[in-house]
Amino acid sequence: MATKAYGRMVFWEGACLWVLGKQPDDPPYPKTSFHSHHAVQVTLALEGTFTLEGRERTAAGVVAAAVAPDVEHAFEAYGDAVAHLFVDPDGHAGRELRRTLFVTGDVVPIASGHLGQLREQLHAALQARRRTHAPFIEHGRNLLAQLAPGSERDERPEVRVRKMLALAAARLETPVSLEDLARHVGLSPGRARHLFVDQTGLPFRTYVLWLRLMRAVELFSAGSSLTSAAHGAGFSDSSHFSRTFRRMFGIAADSLRVS
Repeated sequence: MATKAYGRMVFWEGACLWVLGKQPDDPPYPKTSFHSHHAVQVTLALEGTFTLEGRERTAAGVVAAAVAPDVEHAFEAYGDAVAHLFVDPDGHAGRELRRTLFVTGDVVPIASGHLGQLREQLHAALQARRRTHAPFIEHGRNLLAQLAPGSERDERPEVRVRKMLALAAARLETPVSLEDLARHVGLSPGRARHLFVDQTGLPFRTYVLWLRLMRAVELFSAGSSLTSAAHGAGFSDSSHFSRTFRRMFGIAADSLRVS
């Protein structure tokens, strides 16, 4: 499949960073449709500015902004390079970001003073002749440390929920049911369902869908076909993955093939 953009997509525990650029002769980035996803999104303009438009609030002409989980928004860039950080809202960093970033609203600008040299560092990594994963992961972790300095605190869900989360992540290629996981941790389905929502703040099926999307994106960005990536993450077929991806991120999945 042909490359659609240049850049890197990197993944680590509970987070992924997309750093994407375009060539000078490429057309402008299209404005996305309104969409939502279950992640904290932090976007940085590495060149120019961008607008994040919410249904009620808009961050216009900014260099950094964030969107709370499950909030509908549209994105439009006015430059040639952007970085999107997506953070699992129920992990340590995600919980801290939710606590600190969204005091005044669900779509908020971020003062450039909170970023240090991270925009410049990410842009330099993107422009490097040989792009490896390591600097992007390092800069992504540094961005989290800047925005969520308290995220190292232990605010994990209780042990039975942590076991269910780990089991779900290990079984994405096959059907995953809450009932099955409840048996493995010694809970009734009803108690497991209540505990999962109480501890994570979302239904089990929503959480598993996010895990499947991240796994499919990781496989696709590493070179797998859409079909192979979809099956490797437990989607029934590539069409199901593509529809879900567009609904969650507002763009086509095959637009993320990067060099």
